[in-house]
Amino acid sequence: MLTYSTWNDSQVDFEVDDTYKGALNVLNWAYNHYGEEVVYACSFGIEGIVLIDLISKVKPDAKIVFLDTDVHFKETYETIERVKENYPSLNIVLKKPAITLEEQAAQYGDELWKTNPNKCCDIRKLVPLRETLTGAKAWISGLRRDQSETRAHVNFINKDNKFESVKICPLIHWTWKDVWRYVSKHNLTYNPLHDTGYPSIGCLHCTKPAFTMDDLRSGRWSGSNKTECGLHD
Repeated sequence: MLTYSTWNDSQVDFEVDDTYKGALNVLNWAYNHYGEEVVYACSFGIEGIVLIDLISKVKPDAKIVFLDTDVHFKETYETIERVKENYPSLNIVLKKPAITLEEQAAQYGDELWKTNPNKCCDIRKLVPLRETLTGAKAWISGLRRDQSETRAHVNFINKDNKFESVKICPLIHWTWKDVWRYVSKHNLTYNPLHDTGYPSIGCLHCTKPAFTMDDLRSGRWSGSNKTECGLHD
C-alpha cells in the first residue's frame, strides 16, 4: 500500500543536465532510495534499450522485467537475447501470464486481441505487472512526454494509483532524436523493426508500422480508438 509518507518522501527535485536530461540523476536517486524494491518493466523498445544501458551504469545487477504476452514479434525475443549477452549481470526476467494462449482461447474465444483487446491486455499485461509489483515500492518506465498527448504531463516521479506504487520515468525530457543519438553514440543493440517503420513496438497482432511520424504510436491498435494497453492509463 502506498502511504502518504512514502509518497511525500518522493517529492524531490532533479537537475536536468544537458547530457542525460536528468535521467541518470533520477536513476541514481531511485536505486539509492528504493534499493531492491524498484523494478524496471521494460518493453525492449528503443527507449528501453537506452534505459537498460543507463541502469547498468547505476545498478549492474538491477531487475528488468519483460511482460511476455507470448505474442511478441520474433525480433523482440531475439533482441532480448542479445541484450542478455551484452549485460550478463542484469537480472532480466520474462514474466508470463497465468494462462496460456490456448487456455485464453478456450475461455474467451480465438484472437481475443481482436474481439476484446482491453481484456487481452488485462490478462497478458496488467495482471502480470500487478503480480510483478507485489512487494515492490516503485517501478521504472520509459515514458517520454513527446510520445503522445496522453503522456505529455508525465513527471519524473509519479503516484501510481492503479498499481499502488510509485512510477519513475527518467526519460520524460528526451526527444526521439535524443534517444537515437544515444543509441548511435554508444552503438547499442536494438530491435531491427525500428528500421522498418515501427517506432513503437508492442504485440505482433496489435502493432503495425506508424502511418505518420507526427504520432509515433499511430501503429498501435491501428483502426481502433485504443491508444494504451492500460499500464499507463
